[in-house]
Amino acid sequence: MTDNLSQFERMVNYLLYSSSMQQEPFKFSTGVIGYPVLFVLIIWIIFWFEVRFGFDFNYLGVYPRTFTGLRGIIFSPFIHSDMEHLYHNTIPLFVLSAALFYFYHKIAWKVLLYGILLSGFLTWCIGRPANHIGASGLIYVLMSFTLFKGVFSKHLRLIALSLVVIFLYGSMIWYVFPIKEQMSWEGHLSGLIVGFLFALFFRKSIAQPTKYAWEQDDYNEEDDPFLKHFDADGNFIEHLPEEESEPSIAEEEEPRRIRYHYKRRSND
Repeated sequence: MTDNLSQFERMVNYLLYSSSMQQEPFKFSTGVIGYPVLFVLIIWIIFWFEVRFGFDFNYLGVYPRTFTGLRGIIFSPFIHSDMEHLYHNTIPLFVLSAALFYFYHKIAWKVLLYGILLSGFLTWCIGRPANHIGASGLIYVLMSFTLFKGVFSKHLRLIALSLVVIFLYGSMIWYVFPIKEQMSWEGHLSGLIVGFLFALFFRKSIAQPTKYAWEQDDYNEEDDPFLKHFDADGNFIEHLPEEESEPSIAEEEEPRRIRYHYKRRSND
């Protein structure tokens, strides 16, 4: 019984060692929390500035198919109409951007910047003649990208993240349709489309499913140091017999012999 337990412990230790040798693609850093907090602070400070000093920045939103409306592609994510609008965008912006910087830290800034530009431009192309404002377009980019990328990557953790996004924000899908007045469903739809395209486009720098040595194409059981400890019947062999090493050239050669001959000196 003790021998079986010791064999089992060795097997577990070997599997844990193999797993630890896999490169961990997800790393926590201060930016995972710091950048989302910064984004939230910026939109709240801008809204406070509007209320405190009596400004109205709604005219800086995306106004479709007009030249001046193009400026809204840059400014609209930072402008919100009222406290309710701002509050509804704050939590998903923080949660989804934090998930982006943790699970996709190598491409996080590309997704954010390109997401703002492309979703804003698509809103400018298909939107109604009105000022489209708010960070909801970017939020839909993050939601769509995180959802679809996890499914496409086939990585267990990223799939789990996709399921969490569905659980938290799955109902957002209804707001890509014109079901509520005074809401930019065009901006939501643009963000959803852009996020889906990003999930298809960004293939590099994405965590790949864990692939162990025995799953490789060139894997050979005979060369596996772990399997060498099992015989044909599956019994564990603790000490492997030492392989007989081939004799070296020095061992094959006969040792040199030195012979000394002594001769008596003849007397004159």
